[in-house]
Amino acid sequence: MNDLLFLTWVRSTGLDIAIGIFVLGTLWRLFEIYSLGRKPDLAVPRHRAGASGLHTMFRRSIPPPGMFKRSAISYVAGYVFHIGLAVIVFLFAQHIKLIQELTGLSWPGLPSQFIDATAVVTLATMLLVLVERINKPVKRFLSTFEDYAAWALTFLPVMTGYLATKHLLLSYTWMLALHILSVELLLIFLPFTKLIHVFTLWGSRWYNGDANAKKGVPV
Repeated sequence: MNDLLFLTWVRSTGLDIAIGIFVLGTLWRLFEIYSLGRKPDLAVPRHRAGASGLHTMFRRSIPPPGMFKRSAISYVAGYVFHIGLAVIVFLFAQHIKLIQELTGLSWPGLPSQFIDATAVVTLATMLLVLVERINKPVKRFLSTFEDYAAWALTFLPVMTGYLATKHLLLSYTWMLALHILSVELLLIFLPFTKLIHVFTLWGSRWYNGDANAKKGVPV
């Protein structure tokens, strides 16, 4: 396929399809989750300081006592690459322009040099997380194909985007097309994989904390 034709398709029809599946899939998954309902809890609530949904939302964001020493890479690299992803997606000038075209919203971006450095750090920490997952017997045993697929779906857009901006490996047209395609694959699969935690993380933490708080158990 001609590189320009391929780029044109992924920037138009392909993007429309991906966004459509992403939006409908996300709405459907959220509807499934929040329509499950909750059985009435007839037990008398056991109030205890520090036990609440709000406390759990923040408590689960820091390592439990002793866990940081055991798995520092997981916590540090995990935070670094998640923050890096947010910076790349929402503060890169070209991404902001795309968001503006789709939603009309716009805000200042960061210098390209900073975004480049962030991309390198993000890629490095993601590789570090993958190596640890493979090398740690317990993590390797608990990991499924979906875990590795979610990692790849997240890694590829960052890698191809960096290669495109640096004009590496392939021509800029082909690499840009592959970058957009990798983003579209991420959008398509996000609602149907563990990546849905982008939308459910805080809600699930609050729910678990609130449910346990009524039993007097801080989690």
